[in-house]
Amino acid sequence: MVDDNADFSEYLAFRGRTQVVHRERDISARYLLQVRDARGAVVPDAEVAVQAANGAAMWARTDAGGRAWLHPNAFDSAQSQVYEVTVRKNGRQSTTFLQRGQKNAVDVVLDGKPGAASARARLDLVFLIDATGSMDDEIAKLKATLRTIADQVARLPSRPDTCFGLVAYRDRTDDFLVRRHDFTNDLNAFQGVLDALRAAGGGDYPEAMNEALNETVHKLSWRGNGATRLVVLLADAPPHLDYGGPQYDDDMVAALGKGIKVFSVGASGLDKQGEYIQRQIAQYTGGRFVFLTYKEAANPASGPGTQTVHDVGNYSVQTLDKLIVRLVSEELGKLPAGG
Repeated sequence: MVDDNADFSEYLAFRGRTQVVHRERDISARYLLQVRDARGAVVPDAEVAVQAANGAAMWARTDAGGRAWLHPNAFDSAQSQVYEVTVRKNGRQSTTFLQRGQKNAVDVVLDGKPGAASARARLDLVFLIDATGSMDDEIAKLKATLRTIADQVARLPSRPDTCFGLVAYRDRTDDFLVRRHDFTNDLNAFQGVLDALRAAGGGDYPEAMNEALNETVHKLSWRGNGATRLVVLLADAPPHLDYGGPQYDDDMVAALGKGIKVFSVGASGLDKQGEYIQRQIAQYTGGRFVFLTYKEAANPASGPGTQTVHDVGNYSVQTLDKLIVRLVSEELGKLPAGG
């Protein structure tokens, strides 16, 4: 697992040395937004609007730690020098300015009385899965460990009220393009949905990830104010960039606007293009790039190990179920007390 926002200079170097076809979004200029209330507590899930004088604008929601990464060049090709930053939550609003080139974080304090904190965290967790034939082993692992994941998440200190969702995809010539199963808090029902999923089809290498990410962001019933929204993207191939219709870069931008954080999991066989795109999506939305490791880097049949073919330096190694629990735990652990 690597955190490209934590080691941003290395991530930029990776982008510079990796020449693959992709959808370009310029993230070279990056600024951290931190939102707190008058008591100094972080403010999660606050609405953020960033606007230039020329009308170029972006939207975000702060994560569980009250933070969001802002990338002005990704939405403003004119590279304006000043941006107005407006933050809102529960009727409170504060405005400040981002000056291009500033070294410090954009700190915003929301004055006024905070809204009532929920006694339990609310977690919306989606598995976005490539369900083509080469993904059989990974899907089987997820089926076998779902209850363990759910049990360990339920035991976290925040005692989250968790809803699970599933979006599975294949390709245009297969039995289905995208199948969407909306959120449920019924674990037995969700296990049944997951158990019914079969890995099949595919054919050519790229798959319908664009269409599936679009449905994940726009067509699921994400809960509103105060929820932590996470996606685990599990895939071993890049999206079809030659199809018309939705494109992943537009929907990673939309995901940030809705406060949806994507953790991209590179399964066996993911090539350089797939790695590049998965890391784009994770970095922009504030998530991380996770990949499966093996005893022999280029041989998934060699069994679990510590080796990888991916272009990464420092990384940690855990099984998929433990990684998911760890990611959820770290996200929910950022929430303020009572939230």
